[in-house]
Amino acid sequence: MSDHVYKIIELVGSAPDTIEAAISNAISQAGDSVKHLRWFVVTETRGHVENGKVAHYQVTLKLGFSIEATI
Repeated sequence: MSDHVYKIIELVGSAPDTIEAAISNAISQAGDSVKHLRWFVVTETRGHVENGKVAHYQVTLKLGFSIEATI
């Protein structure tokens, strides 16, 4: 089947070390309950500052997953 239909969900991932870790955390946890994850788009990046240093990263992302066709 060459036609695909996707559903999009929006999540916020967080991590104390990097933006990439925040993205990976969100995708990893979503993958525990959502099948057929295919792509993501980062829509917002923000962080928490303590004592003049980055203490935590938060990344909002949209995840696309394919819908299975039933016949």
